[in-house]
Amino acid sequence: MTAGAPEHPRSAYFESVAERLGAAYDRYSFTKGTEQEVPFLIEALALPPGARVLDVGCGTGRHSVALAEAGLSVTGVDVSRRFLDIAAERARAAGVRASFFQVDARQMPFDDEFDAVISICQGAFGLMGQDDPLVLRRMMESARRGAPLLLTSGNVLFAVAHPPEGARLDVDEGIMHELTTIRDEAGAEHEVDLWTSVYTPRELRLLALGVGLVPEAVWSVEPGDFARRPPDAEHAELMLLARRPR
Repeated sequence: MTAGAPEHPRSAYFESVAERLGAAYDRYSFTKGTEQEVPFLIEALALPPGARVLDVGCGTGRHSVALAEAGLSVTGVDVSRRFLDIAAERARAAGVRASFFQVDARQMPFDDEFDAVISICQGAFGLMGQDDPLVLRRMMESARRGAPLLLTSGNVLFAVAHPPEGARLDVDEGIMHELTTIRDEAGAEHEVDLWTSVYTPRELRLLALGVGLVPEAVWSVEPGDFARRPPDAEHAELMLLARRPR
């Protein structure tokens, strides 16, 4: 794992990946932890019934729908139309209401609207390379004064210790590049490029401060195992809890 990986395209590259994946996205093991993750999110964010939540990079809606089932008012945004169609169908099947909009996270049109903002499993934050700070800024501006934000990101300490096969880390940019094979809904294989930002706990705190947030905690987590665990090098993701100042 060395420097020299292809540069991030600076575009919402995952849109084309998502369009190919469709419902096959939910076959991946990292999508199976929703039942554990959502109660943790509700507790960590101290969300009362009826609170307005923005799910940034909501994907196929697994968190959005579960949060709506818990009595929250949820808006999900994603760059993929196909993912949003799946999310809307999932909400209908569950008998809950949730709003879904196709939008690039860097261009979200919300201001001072939500009681909490989340971006889980590199839903949007972590996919935009050098524009991650812009995504975080728009997340902050979408939240009401005093509202919490919560996101997960790749843990660079874990990535260095346990590099995925064939992955290359751009040490200067802090971006992991993978050339991998995905299967679409029909089972056909496609070779795709993936770029994922990886951070240290300190970098996440500084990034939050840089956009005007107050960082409250950074924890080590994994899909299906969200916990208030001190940062370490043994878990694949970090979780940042921050708050927009009053």
